[in-house]
Amino acid sequence: MKRIFTLSLCLFSLQIITAAFCPADVKASAMLQSGQLMGQNYADTVIVPVINTPAPLTSQSGMFKRRLDSIKKDIPLDYNEYVQSYIDIYARNREEMGHVLGLSKYYFPIYEKAFHDAGIPDEIKYLSIVESKLDPYAVSRVGATGPWQFMFTTAKLYGLNMDDYVDERRDPIQASYAAAAYLKDAYQEFGDWLLAIASYNCGKSNVERAMEKAGGANDFWSIRQYLPAETRGYVPAFIAVAYVMNYYGKHNIIPQACTFSMKTDTVLVNKYVPLSTVSSALSIDLRELTILNPSYKRQIVNGTVKAPRRLVIPQIDKNRYAALYEALNNSNMPAVAPQPVYAAYHESKAEKTPAYHKVRRGETLSDVADTYGIEVQDLKVWNHLHSNKAVVGQRLKLSSAGDEPEEKPAASHHTNYITYKVKRGDTISGIAEKFDGASVEKIKSLNGLKKDRLQPGMTIKINRG
Repeated sequence: MKRIFTLSLCLFSLQIITAAFCPADVKASAMLQSGQLMGQNYADTVIVPVINTPAPLTSQSGMFKRRLDSIKKDIPLDYNEYVQSYIDIYARNREEMGHVLGLSKYYFPIYEKAFHDAGIPDEIKYLSIVESKLDPYAVSRVGATGPWQFMFTTAKLYGLNMDDYVDERRDPIQASYAAAAYLKDAYQEFGDWLLAIASYNCGKSNVERAMEKAGGANDFWSIRQYLPAETRGYVPAFIAVAYVMNYYGKHNIIPQACTFSMKTDTVLVNKYVPLSTVSSALSIDLRELTILNPSYKRQIVNGTVKAPRRLVIPQIDKNRYAALYEALNNSNMPAVAPQPVYAAYHESKAEKTPAYHKVRRGETLSDVADTYGIEVQDLKVWNHLHSNKAVVGQRLKLSSAGDEPEEKPAASHHTNYITYKVKRGDTISGIAEKFDGASVEKIKSLNGLKKDRLQPGMTIKINRG
């Protein structure tokens, strides 16, 4: 999963932000400041600069190490010059960290419950600050979305739904359970929490390759030099955030009040109900209601009788329940919203989608994806791309065809699975990405796998469809 750091930094990083923003980013940033994005806090995330030559440790180093040791639980919070450099960055950024501290009062209990249910350390909640500053509307330039910055394909693998009405990557509850599942899988594979965290940024295969280059070493600091540049700073940044979130008072960081209600109620909705209807009925600010329900892309709760949807509202007095009931049950929208109708041109085009596309001058991956109605993330997976750059003349696969598994012999024609021979460098999540309907959990269950490690040459089963 492509992951990026998100806290803006001092003057140096501000220069990087300015240079990295494309015109669309600048426009979105300006709209964010002026509140034009429907009250939603969309923010393009920015990369924390990689620190190749950290500042030397000082006489206060012992104090920082003792403080980290005092808050250490299940995850090693190692201290060194790289961690200290990121502590300096976050501690200087007082206003933003104060804002994050305010948000944490709402989001951290959600994360802690998801992690407790999954049986993973709750200290991992600090990772969401590195990822998104606890912003459910954060979107990176490569498409990673939500508080846990899931890419489209990985989100699908871990059970998140994205459609015309909902993007569950933005839902702090659903996304936290998905993040917990990924990190638990990674820990079972690597046996080390810092390596699991590193894989959340660069992917499991990159961590595996780094371990091989380091002669089989299985701790982060031993393989750090072999990891992608961004990931080398990602883990120290996580440790630094854990420190600052516990010792913010020592650095004159003042928690800011949250701008939306901390106390909420949850109701299940079995109709299509606009958030604006609920906002008007309860005299609740629509922006606040939107922040509490970030997954609804159209600001419409798309519930049905068979699949009711969750609506989070600020706590209200009992005498307002009647108004809420009226809003939820007498919406002018139909019980099931009409499906979008596409022009015949697009329908015929979709039917004639070729197997490959040759990149023309001036085209980007986004252009190609838009032309054929597919996702950029899928293009990258199908073509084993690690960046968004499209090379002129390159032939791009437009589907997962070509990564076909080895079929079972004729004698097993009626089985409901196909088989795949594991190649060097394969991971379960990588294999699942290649086949429609496959997921990490399904592959592990079908093959009785307790851990994520695969051996080249072994044959595994994959569910059909």
